[in-house]
Amino acid sequence: MTKSRGIRAQRTQWTDDQVEYLRRHYADSLTKEIAAALSLTVSVVLRKAAALGIYKSLTMIAETARLRSEISGHGGIARRFQPGMTPWNKGLSYPGVSPRTQFSAGNKPMNWVPVGSHRINSDGYLDRKTSDVGVSRWCWEPVHRLVWMAAHGPVPPGHLVVFKPGRRTAELEAITLDAVELITRAENMRRNSVHQLPPELARLVQLRGVLIKTINRKAKEAA
Repeated sequence: MTKSRGIRAQRTQWTDDQVEYLRRHYADSLTKEIAAALSLTVSVVLRKAAALGIYKSLTMIAETARLRSEISGHGGIARRFQPGMTPWNKGLSYPGVSPRTQFSAGNKPMNWVPVGSHRINSDGYLDRKTSDVGVSRWCWEPVHRLVWMAAHGPVPPGHLVVFKPGRRTAELEAITLDAVELITRAENMRRNSVHQLPPELARLVQLRGVLIKTINRKAKEAA
């Protein structure tokens, strides 16, 4: 028996700053980017997000799926529908009993609100309901993103819409086009990491990064 067998793995101790960072970025950032910024593993970040009950935005889910589908050798490439193909279930009706358990036409859940309604999400952003189709959490979009998209179209891959420094608000009337901007995910990570710290602390963090890289390089050379 190895020494590690039977010993429970040590739990990661999250700081308040790390939790806040995760809440702020999880919905619209790649998990591996968050893990790198926090010096944690992807699995640790995923477990913490699940424990906090936070999820990826619909835009981020679509972006992740797109990136995965473009990986060379992805199994789904050979199975994609091609022009002229016919679905196997075309013209067939579902023979099961689920229709008897579905909501009757016109019935809606008790917490239903109409499209166009607003709410403040767990991160303090103002959301607007944009659809009644699909999973409930995917039917809402941040208002500041919708404002930018109304003027410029879909958000390009690898980018996200954020409030300009000092302009963040949850008041509908104050969320205007001049209050938001499009930035890359890399820029967003920079804005919300070292650059948010006082100059002295930012310098220490940068020096720590240089030191770690030097140690890792020396270790590889000695191996």
